[in-house]
Amino acid sequence: MQTQEVVREAPELTKLAFNRLLEWLDDGVESHGERYLEMRRRLVSYFDRRDRTAADELADETFNRIARTLEHTGEIATRPPARYCYVVARFVLLEDFRRARKHVPLDEPRIDESRARTVSLVPDSGTVHREQRLECLDRCLEELRPVQRELVVEYYRDGQREKIERRRELAERLGISMNALAIRVFRLRDTLMTCVETCRK
Repeated sequence: MQTQEVVREAPELTKLAFNRLLEWLDDGVESHGERYLEMRRRLVSYFDRRDRTAADELADETFNRIARTLEHTGEIATRPPARYCYVVARFVLLEDFRRARKHVPLDEPRIDESRARTVSLVPDSGTVHREQRLECLDRCLEELRPVQRELVVEYYRDGQREKIERRRELAERLGISMNALAIRVFRLRDTLMTCVETCRK
């Protein structure tokens, strides 16, 4: 796969660069690597939602670029760190889109010239609208407290059967009923929806 090849060509991080990345993600509070793992999961999810087949590699490439910046400059002023991670991830995503357009598999049928002229390179309004909502959702999730953000993400992930089991486990972990959990998440979802609509406007 071309994306994987491009990512693999990037030079490996030095120990200094990686340590600075961990310290920067912790933002002054030692997390023993938990912030790194959490942010990596969120970046993988970011690329997954945009249908990138190499989401893990793209998340790693995002971290690699940030780590190299930290190695050379010593600091990044943007706060919180997650905001800067998404800015870099956006550039990585756009580059991956460009690579995908240039790379056409040999077994893929070619479009004849007369049809090619009618193909628009501009995304349709539905795609733009969906992309805008996803970006706003990412931004609004950032505004929640970490515990609230984790609760919403855990509540809505997985398929139907797995989802029911996960929600039961969440309720047990929090020491509340399934109904109380649903009410708590509904309020958070309502807050998110209001935030997303405000962001889009």
